[in-house]
Amino acid sequence: MRAAVLYGPHNLRFEEVPDPSPRPDEAVVRVSVNGICGSDIHFFDQGKLGPFVVDRPYIPGHEASGVIAEEARDGSGPKQGTRVTIEPGIPCRRCMLCKSGRYNLCRDVVFMSAPPVNGTFAELAAVATDFLHPLPDRVSDEAGAFVEPISVAMQACNRARLRAGQSVTILGAGSIGLLTMLVARAFGASEVYVADVLDSRLSVASSLGASAIINSKNDDLRAEIDRLTKGNGAETVFDTSGSSAACAAAPLLAARGGKVVLVGWPERGEFPWPVEVAIEKELDVVGVNRYCNTYPRAIALLQAGLVDVAPLVTHRFPFEKVCDAFSFTLSNRASTIKVMVGG
Repeated sequence: MRAAVLYGPHNLRFEEVPDPSPRPDEAVVRVSVNGICGSDIHFFDQGKLGPFVVDRPYIPGHEASGVIAEEARDGSGPKQGTRVTIEPGIPCRRCMLCKSGRYNLCRDVVFMSAPPVNGTFAELAAVATDFLHPLPDRVSDEAGAFVEPISVAMQACNRARLRAGQSVTILGAGSIGLLTMLVARAFGASEVYVADVLDSRLSVASSLGASAIINSKNDDLRAEIDRLTKGNGAETVFDTSGSSAACAAAPLLAARGGKVVLVGWPERGEFPWPVEVAIEKELDVVGVNRYCNTYPRAIALLQAGLVDVAPLVTHRFPFEKVCDAFSFTLSNRASTIKVMVGG
């Protein structure tokens, strides 16, 4: 089969590789569409992200939909021809975390596209059948590839225990930030304020229904949130930016007794953070590690039309141009939100 193989920073090659060899409980998916994730670009640009390092060639990609090309030999899972979206984190299913439902925290999780595990920028992928989710007719292949990042946003809202009528501030208007805004609206958030340093992304946030947008490079973010919330702060602040400065600002923007939800991986692992503010305001500070038990609900949001992902797609490339798609995304971050490959 043909696949995109990452050998190291800026060294992505489109080449032929062996077809996958599925285990008895795995089906083979013919991949239809892939979304390029920020983590894919991080590996492409720097060859590492957090503890994961590209130390051997591997296939990136984990935001994907496709069609069952070969059913599992054990008879489980979707039948041939079924359209599916792929949940890429496969846990052990045996440990206490898995059995308690928090399988995203399984110590033995195998996550597709986290080096050296192969991902989905390939014609075929072998995936455990219990992590293949059928797509209804009303959800397109392209929308199906969004289920993975929608799940991140849904996990963030679940972790926040977001309730109808609450006010929300979202730091970062990339794809995860915008999806968090859309899911927060679906959860019933009444006011959603979005901050970023790029006017192009803020314009999209405004068009998708943000209550207010703030360019934190040009405006005093804390003063603006104080003005918008009449000095109370936002009841929940999501940091999806991947910026240590934004992460450190989050407690300052939160309401007393509110929540700070850390979603984005900052560019630095350690930096000054206002612990005294979190204590004085009695904030709940929670982290988000991917997602669990979110795929069926994310698909339901798409099917019901409560989350419209089409405006987030800024560019499309055919699968044969996947290497160009990566280079373009890296070089045009200000004008790209979600770049799709295939379809």
